[in-house]
Amino acid sequence: MIRGLNHLTFAVSNLGVSFDFYTRALGLSPVARWEGGAYLLTGEDWITLIADPAVQDNPHPDYTHAAFTVGPEDFDEASRRVLGAGARLWQRNGTEGTSLYFTDPDGHRLELHASDLAARLAAEREDPPLGMEFYRGSADSAEGPEFEA
Repeated sequence: MIRGLNHLTFAVSNLGVSFDFYTRALGLSPVARWEGGAYLLTGEDWITLIADPAVQDNPHPDYTHAAFTVGPEDFDEASRRVLGAGARLWQRNGTEGTSLYFTDPDGHRLELHASDLAARLAAEREDPPLGMEFYRGSADSAEGPEFEA
């Protein structure tokens, strides 16, 4: 049975540039670095950067992205650091919570998000998208086994 997300790996074209971006702009903590990669911590989760000559030049055109949790009190400062590092915006926020959608130096789509699943569910319950079914929890929690239609 899956217990959680183990780690995320990002292929990068220039390890030094990406290492600086993820540690300085995003504030991730370096754990280890070697010629072809690095391990970084974000809270209790870890990210791997792997140098890969096959990295594409442009971001994928779809909505796939990774979101990092930021406290509401830290959102403005974190956003300034990311934008000050030259990150490009790829979308405006249109969902519950405060978000900044940006790309890393290799075009990986990322997000700073100052909210959580419980708040997202509460917002969706107020105005659910067509056909949405709720499988877990109540409006203020993502916990619980019951099915709610």
